[in-house]
This record gives sequence, structure tokens and C-alpha cells, in this order.
Amino acid sequence: MKTFSLIVAMDARFGIGKGGGLPWHLPADLKHFKAITTRTQYAEKRNAVIMGRKTWESLPAAFRPLPQRVNIVLTGQENYPVPMEVYRAASLDQSLDMAVTQLKFVVEDVYVIGGGKIFEEAVRHPLCHKLYVTHLMGHYECDTFFPRVLSRFRKTSQSENMKDGDISYFFAEYIRMGE
Repeated sequence: MKTFSLIVAMDARFGIGKGGGLPWHLPADLKHFKAITTRTQYAEKRNAVIMGRKTWESLPAAFRPLPQRVNIVLTGQENYPVPMEVYRAASLDQSLDMAVTQLKFVVEDVYVIGGGKIFEEAVRHPLCHKLYVTHLMGHYECDTFFPRVLSRFRKTSQSENMKDGDISYFFAEYIRMGE
């Protein structure tokens, strides 16, 4: 089976969200997220983004589904309504299987984009090989956190430190140890 990546923004305490949304507004991170998750080697391909139901619901209506990507929503609700062009899966493994078998002629790469419960499962999955992390250097009032597993990954790149208003941040990439 094909490997997949995670993409996440987190504060210095591994906080990733509050009240079903982001506790910060960082346009450069949104631009980075879009660039990573839409970039393909072949023009006829799209990347798949796998997200939990709450993450799906937190997306602004104008960006739902996320354009230029195959959207897969994880939910245990069999009749949860999603638009025709969006796929629904009951588990992470089912969504991964869907992306690499049913949609293999369409999907190039697979990204898990949240939320907290999905990250918890995905980051420990043996096929999770890469993390794209936006590190915000401050502390935010978060109620959702990324698992403290970065020690299982090796940093392969890091951008310079940047600042947008009061927010200091940098982008980093990690691969699973042993790869």
C-alpha cells in the first residue's frame, strides 16, 4: 500500500485548534497548505486530502470541498451528507484504501489534514511517512492538540523564521525514523 503524509500547523505546546477552528490567522500557512496539497507531478492527477467530519465542517463554505483536491471525509455516520464530488469513509484505513485503489487513476499523493483524533491515529499508522509542520513559536489557547510524537520523525528541512504581525513561525518537514 502507498504511504501518506500529514500536514499540520501547531503552536509551541502542540496546540492545533480551539472550538472547532484555528486560534490564529496566518495567511502564509494557508498558502503553504494549499501549495503542498495541490502540487502534483502530473497535470491529470489530484492529491487526496483526508479529514475528519469536524475538520470538514470547520472549512468555510466557500472552500468546501477544497478545490483541486479529492476530498475524503471520515465519519462514523453512514448517512452523513456530503456533496457528490466528496467521498465518505468510516475509518482511516478505509479512506487510504479508497485513495489508492478505487481512486488510483486520479490520486497522486495522500495527505491527512486533521483534526485531532484523525492525527492521533494517522501519525502512528505504519504508512505515515512524512509530516509537513508549520511551527508557530507562540502559545495559543487550544483545546485540541497534536500527539507528541515528533521524536519518532527526523527533521529533513526547515525554513527561515518568519513573522506575520504578532505571529512568529517556520515551516519544517519530517520523515519517519528509519526511512
